Amino acid sequence: MAKDVLDKLITEQPNPASEAIDAKPTEEILRIINEEDRKVPDAVASEIPNIARAVDLIVDRMRSGGRLFYVGAGTSGRLGVLDAAECPPTFQAPPDLVQGVIAGGEAALARSTEASEDDPEAGAADLRARGFSSRDVAFGITASGRTPYVLGAVAEARRLGAATVGLSCNPDSELARRVDVAITPVTGPEIIAGSTRMKAGTATKLVLNMVSTTAMIRLGYVYGNLMVNVRPLNEKLAARARRIVATAGGVGPDEAARLLEAAGGDVRTAVLMARFGADADEARRKLEAAGGRLSEAIQKWTGS
Repeated sequence: MAKDVLDKLITEQPNPASEAIDAKPTEEILRIINEEDRKVPDAVASEIPNIARAVDLIVDRMRSGGRLFYVGAGTSGRLGVLDAAECPPTFQAPPDLVQGVIAGGEAALARSTEASEDDPEAGAADLRARGFSSRDVAFGITASGRTPYVLGAVAEARRLGAATVGLSCNPDSELARRVDVAITPVTGPEIIAGSTRMKAGTATKLVLNMVSTTAMIRLGYVYGNLMVNVRPLNEKLAARARRIVATAGGVGPDEAARLLEAAGGDVRTAVLMARFGADADEARRKLEAAGGRLSEAIQKWTGS
């Protein structure tokens, strides 16, 4: 990309609010950063209609057996991998349902390998290596909207006939023009010019939180606002699971613990046992008949 084109990106512009920030006292630096960070939620809010379109597209594909692939480089790639990694423990989603693909592979998670973002074929190849198909969704993430690795992956997804979503922080970006749904929270110049791990990175994290959480809610992985698919893999999560069973099942903490143990640690099964006086096997059958969705299982059980 020609230098003059890159220089025109909003995320690369000097920020007047942080001019001479290197000469400011510590507290003033922090206040300047904080004031700029306050602009991020409003930028994301303006994109809610497009985020909703992306979620509906993703849910539709997942219901048909598709998967969601976040694709990015640098900070964008790391945020995608993070969001994908948190879906199985939070929602008990299959580990391959949401995947993070980052330029440079796993090594790039701990150490920057920025040169790998310049290879569009690498993006396409990394998608192919994951068995990406026409049923899936490629979700490209790049603050600039022009990262070759991401554009290459999106091009491959389109070639295969898959759905595509793009998240960038510059208006009318190249990525936005190449995807089915474009999400563009314009966060403006960074405190340190071009350091998109800051406001753009914060916007990215907010959007990905919204996308994965809302998709899982729509798919029935949440009951009310309770994390009923949580996997109690450590004491903190086990304590959370007991609280959820007590709340959703209407039982005391000791009974919740007993039911959770009888259910083999499955919160949804334990809730059904608590609400309907069922044994674990009956509760599991009801849950399976409802496709694992607790709300649907309760509705069927009560006939409502």
